[in-house]
Amino acid sequence: MVVESRLMGFVRRSRNGGAIKLSIARDAFSSAEKYQSSDGTEYVGMVINLNKLRSLLTGEQEVTAISQLVEAPAQNASP
Repeated sequence: MVVESRLMGFVRRSRNGGAIKLSIARDAFSSAEKYQSSDGTEYVGMVINLNKLRSLLTGEQEVTAISQLVEAPAQNASP
């Protein structure tokens, strides 16, 4: 299996810099892989690259991606 990254949305600082704004595509939730906690609550797991988030917080970067890491079948190389 290969891990694949699916774009779910974007994260950016608010105009005044006092908040982080998440913009997640509506369709991302319907096509996302979900998991269930022991109490039965269903979640969609997403990730943000920590180094890119730090760059966003320091103002070096304007926006970065929110992704979901999913297992995809490995591509067989055919001769």
